[in-house]
Amino acid sequence: MSTEAGRPAAEAAEQPLLRTEDLVAGYIPEVDILTGCSVHVASGELVGIIGPNGAGKSTLIKAMFGLVPVRSGQVLLKDVEITGRPAHRLVGDGLGYVPQNNNVFPSLTIEENLQMGLYLRPKEFPARMAAVGELFPLLVDRRAQKAGSLSGGERQVVAMGRALMTDPEVLFLDEPSAGLSPMMQDTVFEAVERINSAGVSILMVEQNARQCLDISDRAYVLDQGKEAYTGTGEELAQDPKVIELYLGTLTRVDS
Repeated sequence: MSTEAGRPAAEAAEQPLLRTEDLVAGYIPEVDILTGCSVHVASGELVGIIGPNGAGKSTLIKAMFGLVPVRSGQVLLKDVEITGRPAHRLVGDGLGYVPQNNNVFPSLTIEENLQMGLYLRPKEFPARMAAVGELFPLLVDRRAQKAGSLSGGERQVVAMGRALMTDPEVLFLDEPSAGLSPMMQDTVFEAVERINSAGVSILMVEQNARQCLDISDRAYVLDQGKEAYTGTGEELAQDPKVIELYLGTLTRVDS
Protein backbone atom coordinates (compact mmCIF):
# COMPACT_ATOMS: atom_id res chain seq x y z
CA MET A 1 0.00 0.00 0.00
CA SER A 2 1.35 3.44 -0.85
CA THR A 3 2.36 5.74 1.98
CA GLU A 4 2.89 9.45 2.22
CA ALA A 5 6.44 10.61 3.09
CA GLY A 6 7.48 7.16 4.26
CA ARG A 7 8.08 3.55 3.28
CA PRO A 8 5.90 0.49 3.88
CA ALA A 9 7.04 -1.74 6.70
CA ALA A 10 7.67 -4.64 4.32
CA GLU A 11 10.06 -2.50 2.27
CA ALA A 12 11.92 -1.32 5.35
CA ALA A 13 12.69 -4.97 6.17
CA GLU A 14 14.42 -5.50 2.81
CA GLN A 15 18.16 -5.35 2.47
CA PRO A 16 18.54 -2.65 -0.19
CA LEU A 17 21.27 -2.84 -2.80
CA LEU A 18 21.43 0.94 -3.12
CA ARG A 19 19.86 3.64 -0.98
CA THR A 20 19.90 7.26 0.02
CA GLU A 21 19.23 8.54 3.52
CA ASP A 22 17.97 12.12 3.99
CA LEU A 23 19.86 13.39 0.96
CA VAL A 24 20.25 17.17 0.66
CA ALA A 25 21.87 18.39 -2.56
CA GLY A 26 21.89 21.23 -5.07
CA TYR A 27 23.78 22.79 -7.94
CA ILE A 28 24.66 26.14 -6.36
CA PRO A 29 25.46 27.10 -2.74
CA GLU A 30 22.55 27.64 -0.38
CA VAL A 31 19.95 26.44 -2.91
CA ASP A 32 18.81 22.93 -2.03
CA ILE A 33 16.99 20.98 -4.75
CA LEU A 34 16.86 17.81 -2.66
CA THR A 35 15.63 18.52 0.85
CA GLY A 36 16.03 15.20 2.66
CA CYS A 37 15.26 12.53 0.09
CA SER A 38 15.33 8.84 1.03
CA VAL A 39 14.88 6.13 -1.60
CA HIS A 40 16.13 2.60 -2.07
CA VAL A 41 16.56 -0.03 -4.74
CA ALA A 42 16.57 -3.74 -3.93
CA SER A 43 18.50 -6.23 -6.01
CA GLY A 44 16.71 -6.92 -9.29
CA GLU A 45 14.17 -4.12 -8.88
CA LEU A 46 13.01 -1.60 -11.45
CA VAL A 47 12.23 1.54 -9.45
CA GLY A 48 10.64 4.60 -11.05
CA ILE A 49 10.95 8.22 -9.96
CA ILE A 50 8.13 10.54 -11.03
CA GLY A 51 7.00 13.97 -9.87
CA PRO A 52 6.18 17.50 -10.98
CA ASN A 53 8.56 19.85 -12.74
CA GLY A 54 11.35 20.99 -10.42
CA ALA A 55 10.75 18.25 -7.84
CA GLY A 56 14.39 17.13 -7.98
CA LYS A 57 14.01 13.90 -9.95
CA SER A 58 17.06 14.23 -12.21
CA THR A 59 18.98 15.92 -9.41
CA LEU A 60 18.47 12.81 -7.28
CA ILE A 61 20.16 10.38 -9.63
CA LYS A 62 22.88 12.89 -10.52
CA ALA A 63 23.65 13.34 -6.80
CA MET A 64 23.72 9.57 -6.32
CA PHE A 65 26.10 9.26 -9.28
CA GLY A 66 28.49 11.94 -8.01
CA LEU A 67 27.51 14.62 -10.51
CA VAL A 68 25.81 17.05 -8.09
CA PRO A 69 27.30 18.13 -4.72
CA VAL A 70 25.72 16.45 -1.69
CA ARG A 71 25.43 18.73 1.35
CA SER A 72 24.17 16.19 3.85
CA GLY A 73 22.77 12.71 4.01
CA GLN A 74 24.20 9.52 2.60
CA VAL A 75 24.33 7.36 -0.49
CA LEU A 76 25.07 3.72 0.29
CA LEU A 77 25.83 0.80 -1.99
CA LYS A 78 25.57 -2.54 -0.18
CA ASP A 79 25.80 -0.58 3.09
CA VAL A 80 29.10 1.02 2.03
CA GLU A 81 28.95 4.80 1.88
CA ILE A 82 29.69 6.19 -1.57
CA THR A 83 28.45 9.74 -1.00
CA GLY A 84 30.32 12.20 -3.20
CA ARG A 85 32.48 9.54 -4.81
CA PRO A 86 33.34 10.68 -8.37
CA ALA A 87 31.41 9.17 -11.24
CA HIS A 88 34.37 7.33 -12.78
CA ARG A 89 34.93 5.48 -9.51
CA LEU A 90 31.25 4.64 -9.21
CA VAL A 91 31.37 2.97 -12.62
CA GLY A 92 34.06 0.71 -11.17
CA ASP A 93 31.84 0.08 -8.16
CA GLY A 94 29.09 -1.32 -10.36
CA LEU A 95 26.92 1.68 -11.23
CA GLY A 96 25.96 2.87 -14.70
CA TYR A 97 24.32 6.11 -15.84
CA VAL A 98 22.53 7.16 -19.02
CA PRO A 99 21.98 10.94 -19.22
CA GLN A 100 18.92 12.46 -20.84
CA ASN A 101 20.74 14.54 -23.48
CA ASN A 102 23.87 14.14 -25.60
CA ASN A 103 24.16 10.50 -24.62
CA VAL A 104 25.76 9.16 -27.82
CA PHE A 105 28.70 10.22 -29.95
CA PRO A 106 26.91 10.91 -33.25
CA SER A 107 30.05 10.89 -35.41
CA LEU A 108 31.10 7.46 -34.14
CA THR A 109 29.68 4.11 -35.17
CA ILE A 110 27.58 2.01 -32.84
CA GLU A 111 30.56 -0.24 -32.17
CA GLU A 112 32.81 2.75 -31.43
CA ASN A 113 30.20 4.12 -29.03
CA LEU A 114 30.19 0.81 -27.19
CA GLN A 115 33.99 0.78 -27.12
CA MET A 116 33.87 4.15 -25.37
CA GLY A 117 31.89 2.49 -22.59
CA LEU A 118 34.79 0.14 -21.90
CA TYR A 119 37.78 2.19 -23.00
CA LEU A 120 39.78 1.45 -19.83
CA ARG A 121 39.25 -2.32 -20.20
CA PRO A 122 39.57 -2.99 -23.95
CA LYS A 123 40.45 -6.67 -23.54
CA GLU A 124 36.97 -7.28 -22.15
CA PHE A 125 35.25 -5.69 -25.14
CA PRO A 126 34.56 -8.80 -27.28
CA ALA A 127 32.87 -10.64 -24.41
CA ARG A 128 30.85 -7.64 -23.30
CA MET A 129 29.88 -6.79 -26.88
CA ALA A 130 28.54 -10.32 -27.26
CA ALA A 131 26.60 -10.11 -23.99
CA VAL A 132 25.05 -6.73 -24.77
CA GLY A 133 24.36 -7.87 -28.34
CA GLU A 134 22.27 -10.74 -26.98
CA LEU A 135 20.03 -8.17 -25.33
CA PHE A 136 19.97 -5.83 -28.31
CA PRO A 137 20.82 -7.55 -31.63
CA LEU A 138 20.49 -4.15 -33.34
CA LEU A 139 23.82 -3.15 -31.80
CA VAL A 140 25.58 -6.05 -33.50
CA ASP A 141 23.66 -6.11 -36.76
CA ARG A 142 24.25 -2.40 -37.38
CA ARG A 143 27.54 -2.02 -35.53
CA ALA A 144 29.16 -0.09 -38.41
CA GLN A 145 26.37 2.49 -38.68
CA LYS A 146 26.98 6.04 -37.42
CA ALA A 147 25.04 6.75 -34.24
CA GLY A 148 24.03 10.14 -35.62
CA SER A 149 21.98 8.45 -38.34
CA LEU A 150 19.80 6.53 -35.87
CA SER A 151 16.31 7.39 -34.67
CA GLY A 152 15.87 8.84 -31.20
CA GLY A 153 14.76 5.53 -29.76
CA GLU A 154 17.67 3.69 -31.36
CA ARG A 155 20.09 6.24 -29.94
CA GLN A 156 18.69 5.55 -26.48
CA VAL A 157 19.32 1.85 -26.99
CA VAL A 158 22.93 2.61 -27.98
CA ALA A 159 23.34 4.81 -24.89
CA MET A 160 21.95 2.09 -22.64
CA GLY A 161 24.11 -0.50 -24.37
CA ARG A 162 27.23 1.60 -23.76
CA ALA A 163 26.36 1.90 -20.06
CA LEU A 164 25.91 -1.88 -19.90
CA MET A 165 29.39 -2.55 -21.27
CA THR A 166 30.84 -2.36 -17.75
CA ASP A 167 28.30 -4.95 -16.52
CA PRO A 168 26.75 -2.70 -13.85
CA GLU A 169 24.62 -3.95 -10.97
CA VAL A 170 22.54 -0.76 -10.96
CA LEU A 171 21.68 1.41 -13.94
CA PHE A 172 20.49 5.01 -13.58
CA LEU A 173 18.25 6.24 -16.41
CA ASP A 174 17.43 9.95 -16.72
CA GLU A 175 14.26 10.58 -18.74
CA PRO A 176 14.86 7.84 -21.34
CA SER A 177 11.64 8.60 -23.25
CA ALA A 178 12.04 12.40 -23.37
CA GLY A 179 11.42 13.91 -26.80
CA LEU A 180 10.46 10.62 -28.43
CA SER A 181 7.34 9.73 -30.38
CA PRO A 182 4.88 7.36 -28.68
CA MET A 183 6.13 4.49 -30.83
CA MET A 184 9.74 5.19 -29.96
CA GLN A 185 8.81 5.54 -26.29
CA ASP A 186 7.40 2.02 -26.43
CA THR A 187 10.70 0.82 -27.91
CA VAL A 188 12.68 2.42 -25.10
CA PHE A 189 10.45 1.09 -22.33
CA GLU A 190 10.70 -2.40 -23.82
CA ALA A 191 14.49 -2.02 -23.76
CA VAL A 192 14.38 -0.96 -20.10
CA GLU A 193 12.31 -4.01 -19.20
CA ARG A 194 14.70 -6.26 -21.13
CA ILE A 195 17.69 -4.89 -19.23
CA ASN A 196 15.92 -5.39 -15.90
CA SER A 197 14.91 -8.94 -16.85
CA ALA A 198 18.58 -9.67 -17.48
CA GLY A 199 19.26 -9.00 -13.79
CA VAL A 200 20.26 -5.33 -13.75
CA SER A 201 18.61 -3.21 -11.06
CA ILE A 202 17.28 0.07 -12.45
CA LEU A 203 16.49 3.47 -10.96
CA MET A 204 14.66 5.42 -13.65
CA VAL A 205 13.55 9.06 -13.67
CA GLU A 206 10.74 9.43 -16.17
CA GLN A 207 8.41 12.16 -17.42
CA ASN A 208 5.93 9.67 -18.86
CA ALA A 209 4.50 8.94 -15.42
CA ARG A 210 1.80 6.48 -16.39
CA GLN A 211 4.04 4.26 -18.49
CA CYS A 212 6.77 4.47 -15.88
CA LEU A 213 4.39 3.22 -13.19
CA ASP A 214 3.18 0.51 -15.54
CA ILE A 215 6.61 -1.13 -15.80
CA SER A 216 8.02 -0.31 -12.34
CA ASP A 217 8.14 -2.79 -9.47
CA ARG A 218 8.03 0.18 -7.12
CA ALA A 219 8.05 3.92 -7.57
CA TYR A 220 8.46 7.19 -5.71
CA VAL A 221 6.65 10.44 -6.28
CA LEU A 222 9.05 13.29 -5.54
CA ASP A 223 7.75 16.71 -4.58
CA GLN A 224 9.70 19.69 -3.26
CA GLY A 225 12.92 17.70 -3.10
CA LYS A 226 11.82 14.63 -1.17
CA GLU A 227 9.67 11.54 -1.50
CA ALA A 228 5.99 12.35 -1.05
CA TYR A 229 4.51 8.95 -1.91
CA THR A 230 5.88 5.48 -2.51
CA GLY A 231 4.45 2.10 -3.33
CA THR A 232 4.27 -0.40 -6.13
CA GLY A 233 3.74 1.02 -9.57
CA GLU A 234 0.21 -0.36 -9.62
CA GLU A 235 -0.62 1.12 -6.21
CA LEU A 236 0.53 4.59 -7.14
CA ALA A 237 -1.25 4.49 -10.49
CA GLN A 238 -4.51 3.76 -8.65
CA ASP A 239 -3.96 5.99 -5.60
CA PRO A 240 -6.63 8.74 -5.66
CA LYS A 241 -4.29 11.34 -4.13
CA VAL A 242 -1.53 10.60 -6.62
CA ILE A 243 -4.00 10.72 -9.50
CA GLU A 244 -5.50 14.00 -8.30
CA LEU A 245 -2.25 15.77 -7.46
CA TYR A 246 0.16 14.41 -10.05
CA LEU A 247 -1.01 12.09 -12.80
CA GLY A 248 -3.16 14.69 -14.51
CA THR A 249 -0.12 16.81 -15.35
CA LEU A 250 2.96 14.63 -15.14
CA THR A 251 2.91 13.52 -18.75
CA ARG A 252 3.36 17.12 -19.84
CA VAL A 253 6.37 18.15 -17.74
CA ASP A 254 10.04 17.34 -17.43
CA SER A 255 12.65 17.42 -14.69
